[in-house]
Amino acid sequence: NMYHLQIITLMYHQPVLKNRRTLLERAEKFISEIYFTDCNLRGRLYGDACPLESISSSLSQQRIPFLEAVKQNFEPYQVGDTFGPTWWTCWFKVSLRIPDSWRGKQVHLSWESDGEAMVWRDEQPVQGLTKEGEKTSYILTECLKDDEPHSISLYVELACNSLFGAGQGSMIAAPDPDRKYSVQKAELVVFKSDVRELLTDLEMLVDMVKLLGEGEQRGYQALFTANEMVNLCEPTNPSSFPAARSLAQKFFSQRNGESQHTVHAMGHCHIDSAWLWPYEETIRKCARSWVTVIRLMEKNPHMVFTCSQAQQFDWVKSWYPGLFSQIQHFVKKGQFIPVGGTWVEMDGNLPSGESMVRQFLEGQRFFKKEFGNYCKEFWLPDTFGYSAQLPQLMQSSGITRFLTQKLSWNLVNTFPHNTFFWEGLDGSQVLTHFPPGNSYEMKGKVEDLVNTVKNNKDKGRANHSAALFGFGDGGGGPTQLMLDRLDRVQDTDGLPRVQMSSPNRLFSELEADSSLLCTWTGELFLELHNGTYTTQAQIKLGNRQCETLLHDVEVASSLALCLDKTFQYPSEPLQILWRLLRVSCRALGSEGTMTKTGDSDSTATSVAVLNTLPWERTEVLPLTGGNLGTPYQIFMFSPSTCFNGYGYNIGGVTEIQCWSHTHSHTHSENETVLSLSLCSREAISHGCSGNQFVLFDDVPLYWDAWDVMDYHLQTRKPVVEVVSPVQIASPGGLRGSVTFTLRISDKSTITQEIILDAMCPYIKFNTQVEWFESHKFLKVEFPVRVRSPNATYEIQFGHLQRPTHRNTSWDWARFEVPITSFIQFVGHKWADLSEHDCSFIFLLKRLRAPKSPDANADMGSHQFTYAVMPHTGTFQEASVIQWAYNLNNPLRLIDHAPGSHIVAWSAFSVSAAAVILETVKQAEDRKDGLVVRLYESHGSSVSVYLTAGFPITEAWHCDLLERVDPSRPAPITASGISISFSPFQIVSLLLYLK
Repeated sequence: NMYHLQIITLMYHQPVLKNRRTLLERAEKFISEIYFTDCNLRGRLYGDACPLESISSSLSQQRIPFLEAVKQNFEPYQVGDTFGPTWWTCWFKVSLRIPDSWRGKQVHLSWESDGEAMVWRDEQPVQGLTKEGEKTSYILTECLKDDEPHSISLYVELACNSLFGAGQGSMIAAPDPDRKYSVQKAELVVFKSDVRELLTDLEMLVDMVKLLGEGEQRGYQALFTANEMVNLCEPTNPSSFPAARSLAQKFFSQRNGESQHTVHAMGHCHIDSAWLWPYEETIRKCARSWVTVIRLMEKNPHMVFTCSQAQQFDWVKSWYPGLFSQIQHFVKKGQFIPVGGTWVEMDGNLPSGESMVRQFLEGQRFFKKEFGNYCKEFWLPDTFGYSAQLPQLMQSSGITRFLTQKLSWNLVNTFPHNTFFWEGLDGSQVLTHFPPGNSYEMKGKVEDLVNTVKNNKDKGRANHSAALFGFGDGGGGPTQLMLDRLDRVQDTDGLPRVQMSSPNRLFSELEADSSLLCTWTGELFLELHNGTYTTQAQIKLGNRQCETLLHDVEVASSLALCLDKTFQYPSEPLQILWRLLRVSCRALGSEGTMTKTGDSDSTATSVAVLNTLPWERTEVLPLTGGNLGTPYQIFMFSPSTCFNGYGYNIGGVTEIQCWSHTHSHTHSENETVLSLSLCSREAISHGCSGNQFVLFDDVPLYWDAWDVMDYHLQTRKPVVEVVSPVQIASPGGLRGSVTFTLRISDKSTITQEIILDAMCPYIKFNTQVEWFESHKFLKVEFPVRVRSPNATYEIQFGHLQRPTHRNTSWDWARFEVPITSFIQFVGHKWADLSEHDCSFIFLLKRLRAPKSPDANADMGSHQFTYAVMPHTGTFQEASVIQWAYNLNNPLRLIDHAPGSHIVAWSAFSVSAAAVILETVKQAEDRKDGLVVRLYESHGSSVSVYLTAGFPITEAWHCDLLERVDPSRPAPITASGISISFSPFQIVSLLLYLK
């Protein structure tokens, strides 16, 4: 017998011709979830199973707290029964008993269901469960002991929506309101951790074979190792596992050379505050994801998890205080790392400059208060482009580092760097890193590590990169399997080094060896998702109105405080309103987007606060002025005229004509035309019409509400059918205006009033559109006779130039930004197209009609105003910035109490037109202090005086977090407070009131 066994052993190890394809597929089938599960290793992952003692359910239309849910009426539930519909919640009461015979074994509650689930135990959330997030079991015990409870009661809270909402037919489709959900499996199972370990070994080896390819010797070594492991491993005999595992461990422990790239692995769970689900569901997504992270940290003390968005932390603090305390504990341990420094991961282009400031101010203050530290890194992985002023805002908020990856989504051009210095509009620089794996939701797989090295565009300049792992967008986060994968290949020949790390450690390594890094100057433009700046126009309008209202309330409240020290500044209501406004506006339309994102709430409350200010006690009349053509000051909430108002005579416009076909034989029938004469010449291009509405087909490749594709430009159709011809609405004097109505289709119309006011340099177009189209894009064109290779656009606290030509692929990819033969404008208040001594300013509006994820996006009535301002000289000389402020921040009239004493009063004045006083607010930490924020708007170096109409004892420079710089007092002179500016510099001052 001994001789016979020896012969078998010798034959077993006989070398054979090893065909790569057959050996690779053999190893794949050995760990397959589909093939040969009756005899392969995967089929042995779970042992005995045991049914639950009982399961009952209670359905709720509302998202109710645990203590309320357990009081509901629970009925017996059978696995497979359906419940719903979408957005409802089904609570399950689970009673179970673990068999005594399972002593010493790891026991799981196996739960597979539709929707997103949370396990509650002892009145606390303990585990998230989602099939999409590869979390289908809750560990009841790692090793069952006699003194452990064997009978357990649990609750499972199941949201009737998936990780990505409830799209009908596709992820981004409009939600299916009638979808039904079910539980497919609910039982106790024995989990075999030794099988899991061996499966992970083999999975990593198989992936190395695939990813390293046939040309790499290391790939063949992985193949032979996997094949020998299959030879040694008998799935039904656990005693064969150690020998197989030792082969894997030997392979993984073969180390790299010292020059190998280092991957800094960090757990991550990007959660959109509002996307394909209501934001109330976001609160539960945060809890499900983060409590799962806490469980992983308890089991894996080396695990690090990065987490942004103060708003989400604040939600969890309010709704799940026990979980928030656990998070604070692991923050102190250095495992749970708050990042980002902002209230939410906000849009990088549309918010006003002050809105962005408040993101940093409120976010950093929250992180400091709740976790003891300010964030050092700005974290914005999933925003569709980044303003050129963000580096300055970061630097002024105590942040010198920036991480994103979204530019890897560029449709046309590949961004040339992964690690570089980003230089902003004013020259501020921040160290920036794009994870080369081009994802913020990696899975710890070999593919992620190989791509991180392969895609690194700064080889030779940067030898460290981030790898963010965990399910994201809809939450989910890391899993134990992801951690196990990464643990195996910490230093394995053929792959980069991998270390569990933190943002601080990554950026510190990059900073230590940054001498060869390149610099990118200006905005970071995403060549995709450019339709997002038009879709959901009402939300964007509401956001802008809220920004204006909050600005006005703060200014009025500050001035009331200056005049009456007993005035109670409404700091708490303002904080609530700013927080509402800061929440992401990508909410689900069917759930009431406007109220869910705070637009209507903020507007109503802001007006209410404004109307309660004690005007009768402040003795202020907001109506003073001077002669046009000379500087004048008006008490008005617009930053341009309230604090730095310069009015000039309208120059250069000599004739404006507007007619329909009945007044002219030179234009086609049923057409309404605007002609504009400037500088003694026709300003509209020959054969073209100004203010020409045009309709385009708007069918993107996939992302319906997100994308506008370049080929839409080939589908241009002018809107020419006249419903009501041009009529005179105001004959002249102080205002002249005409009105007309056009038909877009049998469903949609445009009614417009074109207005020219006396002493106003721009032509206003008050517009009402009844919009009921499908996959159409409405624009308005002004094909002016101006040649310029660039156009100037306002951005936050400044402006920049973009090309009007299409010389390169980089120019062409900005087809939704440049002014070419007509206007396609995505900006803030204005865009300027100039040639020498002849220029045009445009302030425009467009409408889209996507059908997913909101089937009713932008349908209905839209009212908006845009303007055209011809001018001579530069836009700086023509006071374009001030006039744009006036259009967007109109004079606000406040009723005075009868008999109140009225006097003229100027609160602030700035001595140079280049500097705009943007914000006045009470200081966060001093009730006797005001913060004023100014910026240089022309792109010049200038020194100015800021004068105030009330006594100030001290003035200090401070950062955006309102931390005083003790080395930089602002001198108070007889002429005012002296301030020096470099181009586009933002200056914040803390003023102490007397």
